[in-house]
Amino acid sequence: MDLRKLKTLIDLVSDSDISELEITEAEGKVRIVKGGAPVVMAAAPQYATAPAAAPAAPVVTEAAAAPAAESGHTVKSPMVGTFYTSSSPGSPAFVEVGTSVKKGQTVCIIEAMKLLNEIEADADGVIKQVLVENGQPVEFGQPLFIIG
Repeated sequence: MDLRKLKTLIDLVSDSDISELEITEAEGKVRIVKGGAPVVMAAAPQYATAPAAAPAAPVVTEAAAAPAAESGHTVKSPMVGTFYTSSSPGSPAFVEVGTSVKKGQTVCIIEAMKLLNEIEADADGVIKQVLVENGQPVEFGQPLFIIG
């Protein structure tokens, strides 16, 4: 589910008399509760959206149980957008688990508002874990890679 659709759903819940809305799609399940505390459950994609414009309606996203966290340096998303592992469909991924990277080397692309932004490694090391799937929406500050 894309971020614009989530924002629309949050606005609808905020402006209506309903207190809770739950939607299930192929990508996973989203539950919006008005006036409640956000609760993260377990199921499919690993992203949660915190509504900045509508604090009265927290978003609850079911996400797959994350694999055991690796130790090392975490590369985080500097923006909200869509995560891509390569520059175009069919092109090889910039990095994979086991790839040695240098600080400043492109590790992925995040598309935001039709602009492709190259994200660079901010440390030297080896990619120990890729935390996001190709084409998945990401949030500001969301962990993308673990570099060891």
